[in-house]
Amino acid sequence: MRVRFAPSPTGRIHLGNTRTAVINWLLAKRHGGEFMLRIDDTDLERSTDAYRLGIEADLKWLGLDWDLYAKQSERFAHYDAARDRLIDAGRLYPCYEEAGELDLMRKTASLQSKPFIYNRDNYPANHHPEKMAAMRSEGRQPHWRFALQPGEIAWNDLVRGPVLFDAENLSDPVLIRADGSYLYTLCSVLDDIDFACTHIVRGEDHVTNTATQVQIFDALGGVAPQFAHLPLVTGAQGEKLSKSDGALAIADLRDEAVLEAITITSFLGRLGTPAGPQPYQQLSSLAAAFDMAKFGKSSPKMDITELYQLNAKTVRGMPFAAVQDRIDISEEQWCAIRANLDKLSDADAWLRVINGPVQPVIQDPDFAVQAAALLPAGPLGPNSWREWTTIVKDKTGRKGKDLFQPLRLALTGMERGPEMAALLPLLGRETILKRLGAA
Repeated sequence: MRVRFAPSPTGRIHLGNTRTAVINWLLAKRHGGEFMLRIDDTDLERSTDAYRLGIEADLKWLGLDWDLYAKQSERFAHYDAARDRLIDAGRLYPCYEEAGELDLMRKTASLQSKPFIYNRDNYPANHHPEKMAAMRSEGRQPHWRFALQPGEIAWNDLVRGPVLFDAENLSDPVLIRADGSYLYTLCSVLDDIDFACTHIVRGEDHVTNTATQVQIFDALGGVAPQFAHLPLVTGAQGEKLSKSDGALAIADLRDEAVLEAITITSFLGRLGTPAGPQPYQQLSSLAAAFDMAKFGKSSPKMDITELYQLNAKTVRGMPFAAVQDRIDISEEQWCAIRANLDKLSDADAWLRVINGPVQPVIQDPDFAVQAAALLPAGPLGPNSWREWTTIVKDKTGRKGKDLFQPLRLALTGMERGPEMAALLPLLGRETILKRLGAA
C-alpha cells in the first residue's frame, strides 16, 4: 500500500486539510504501507518555499514522517511527455474560447437550470477550421481539454460505496491553461502512476475530479488506484474551514504550545467515526486502532472546545517518561498533579504550589496552630493526610469541608487542586509548619 498527501504550498495547512494527511498516514501504517509527501507546486506564482517548509515542519511536529517525497515543480518534463502522448492519441485537444466566452456559456447553462458541459466546438471531429484559424489569427492561445469517452465511469469508494457517473454528463476537463501551465488534474494522475500510489484518500469535493481522472489513468496506461472520498469537515456551526482561518492553522496551534501534537492527530484521526475522538498517547496505538470503514458519509463538525477537552484527557494520561525531558519535575510530583492539568504548561503553577512561594490563606489562625501541633511525627507518606485529618477531627470536632478546606487553603493558597494525600509528602514537614504559621 502506498498513499500520498499532496498539499499546495500556497498557504498554511489547517485542521481541515491536516485531517486528510493524518488519515492517509494512519491508513498506511495500519497496513504496513508507505506514506508519501508530494508538494503540488505547479502554481509557480503563488507557491513559496516558506509555505512548503512550514507544511513540512507542521507534519514533522505532528509525527507524520514520510517515506517518499516529491515536488511537482521538478517534474515538468514528465508532464510535457504525458501531454504529447495524449495529443498524439487524440485525447487532448486545443480550445480557443476566452474566459468571457466561457463565463457566458456557464451563465446560459445556469439560466436553463443545467450543469455546464463544454460543447466541444473545438473537438477535432467537430471543429470548424475557418473559425479556429480566425481565432489563431487574433493571437489567441489555446487551452487544452481532455476528451472524455462516452460510457459509464464507476468505482467502489472506500467511504461512499459504489459511485457511478455517465461521462456524457461531464464536461471535458481543462488540463493545460492558455499560458501553458498545468492544472492539478493531469499532474496528479501522472504522479500517482509514476509513484505507484495504490490508494487515494481525499475530500469529497474531488469526486467529480475522480470521475474524469479515471479515464486519464486509462489514457496514460495506468491503473486507477482505490479511492476514498471523505466528507468535508465543517466548523461547529456548519461553516466551511479554510486555509485563511488562522485560528485553525497547525503552525498557530504549535506556537501556542497549548495542544499536544498527539492530541491533534488523535482528534483528527477519529473525527467522523461513531465513537469519535479518543485520547491516545502514541501514534502507533492510534494507527493500530484505525479502520477506514468506520468513517461515515455525513460531514463531521469540528468543535474546538472538544479538541481542548481531549487535550486535557491526553495530558492527564501521560506517563512520567513522556514529560521528564520536557519539564523540570520528579515522578512523584508528576503523579500528584497531572490529574489537574488541562495542558502541560499548567504544571508550572502546581510546581509553585509545591516548591513555593505560596501565600497561605489562613481563615482561623487558632485552628491552623492547633492543626500544626497535631501533624504526625516521622516521615510523611501517602497515608499521612488521612492520619493527620483524623487526629485533627477528633481533637477539634471539625469534619467535612470545615476540616479539609481550611487546611488546603493554608497549605496551597487555593480552594481546589491535586489530592492532598499526594501533596503532603511533597510539601514536607518544614513547609507545612511554615505555611500553617507555626514553624
